[in-house]
Amino acid sequence: MTEQHTILLIGESNVGKTHYGAQFLKRLMVKAGALKMHGAPTNLEAFTTALGCLTEGKATDHTPASSYVESVWPIQDNSGRFADLVWPDYGGEQVRNLVTERRIPATWRERVLEATDWVVLIRLHSLRSEEDLFSRPLQSFATAEAQEEPAAFEPSDQARTIELLQMLLYLAQFSLHRPLRKPRLTILLSCWDELQTTELPPDLLAARLPMLWSFVRSNWISPSVIGLSALEKALSKTVPDADYATRGPEDFGYVILPNGERSTDITLPIQRLMAEAA
Repeated sequence: MTEQHTILLIGESNVGKTHYGAQFLKRLMVKAGALKMHGAPTNLEAFTTALGCLTEGKATDHTPASSYVESVWPIQDNSGRFADLVWPDYGGEQVRNLVTERRIPATWRERVLEATDWVVLIRLHSLRSEEDLFSRPLQSFATAEAQEEPAAFEPSDQARTIELLQMLLYLAQFSLHRPLRKPRLTILLSCWDELQTTELPPDLLAARLPMLWSFVRSNWISPSVIGLSALEKALSKTVPDADYATRGPEDFGYVILPNGERSTDITLPIQRLMAEAA
């Protein structure tokens, strides 16, 4: 019996979830990728609004912090595998609040318990660069502590992401006594174009967020790290981009696979999860 997929998409604010959803939806509509619709999707308002902006060559607004809307897209790949892609559209602040408040709302709890696959979006360019004992001499920390007032503790972006994954694993009642096969994990390094790098996605994650990469490698059998540029270039919310308006948003966007291969099919991260399950 074919496994029923429920794919949980997770990302804080400003990582490009809505833009990725709009571009993903456009690929399904024009059948320009490894996946296609095999039924009627539900609740597409947030993504069609974003797609309308992209068609005009403009970026869309961020999802309001209090918003949580689920959109279910029945999809099929070229090998005949089926899945329901459950695409939650929510304000990224909700993800940060899961960790700071140590509380998971009912809408999130239900989705985590049902998920067979997790896709975590991380925007490396917007993460804080942490200074530690490996980047500064010990003496400089002692001098700074003597001069500065104690600051309120706040975990680093890297530590917060690890804590989020730990909370979700605990909620889903997964044991970490041995590496996990399920839920399968894919990390999407979003806005890849702004990084201006030729490194492989797993190598870049290991270099920029070594503690997170160590945690992921220790607790998942085969985690996947993929670079994603949903828009391919920065867009303004007010000034239209002529190329987008002329060629259409489906001509833009790409992924960088773990081996460095570049593909314009931005549905591949999801299709790869479906194929791995088989």
